[in-house]
Amino acid sequence: MSALVTDDLGPRGRARVRQASVLATVVLVAVVVFALLRLRASGQLEPELYTSLWNREVFSLLAGAALTTIRLALTAMIVALPFGMLLALGRISRAALVRVPVTAFIEFFRATPVLLLIFLSFFGLRDFGLNFSQFTFVALALVLYNSVVLAEIFRAGILSLDRGQTEASYAVGLTYTQAMAIVIVPQAVRRMLPTLVAQLVTLLKDTSLAYIIGFQPPELLRAGRLIADFLDNRLQALTLVALIFIAINFSLSRFAGWLERRQARRYGGGVQVEHAGEDIVLTESAPAR
Repeated sequence: MSALVTDDLGPRGRARVRQASVLATVVLVAVVVFALLRLRASGQLEPELYTSLWNREVFSLLAGAALTTIRLALTAMIVALPFGMLLALGRISRAALVRVPVTAFIEFFRATPVLLLIFLSFFGLRDFGLNFSQFTFVALALVLYNSVVLAEIFRAGILSLDRGQTEASYAVGLTYTQAMAIVIVPQAVRRMLPTLVAQLVTLLKDTSLAYIIGFQPPELLRAGRLIADFLDNRLQALTLVALIFIAINFSLSRFAGWLERRQARRYGGGVQVEHAGEDIVLTESAPAR
């Protein structure tokens, strides 16, 4: 467990902080005012552009698209979770014949953009005669990417446990497989639960990439584009879609924060996973008081 110790700011330091805060506020207000003036000059603040969105057809389309987006994200997450756990166990396996190919698989798909995976899944697999639905193709691409990310999260959780947990398991007669299944993996999942919810936020945002293949029924971004083309108010329609994404992701983020605080209160501290470049770094947080 690490802690960062710093001295309190002196009078000059506090003065610099106040000056920087005032300057940042002035710059932010100036940017907002400039943007509003530009929007007004281009006619983007006309009331009818916004009131046209408030009708039953628009709400019905957006509600259905939101459900499609959530269903796609949950499906990919549910499938990716066990697959990611298997990959994590394979990466820390003692057998090189298992560890090496699993590591290569993880590194390859971690380095591949999600959009490229969607293209490869949708166009590439059909060339081999696999005619699935668009939902299946997109879900497969999301599973491939998120399973390797989850594998690294699970691996970080397993390696964060004290070595004494494994040794105690062996001492009571458990095999390696039994120790992992009964003792190590449940604790790792418990520790990583807030991070898993946070990863769901990223997965939910990645579903918007499905619009590139004309996803049907439309997910949120494609629904927003359809509304924008029909009503000729692209900025307003896409802003509404952005607000829906923000509302869903903010709710998930708050839930992840609540889980993290609950874990800290119940188990005396938590483990946070941070991305440093292409690596996943573990940092332990102090127990909540």
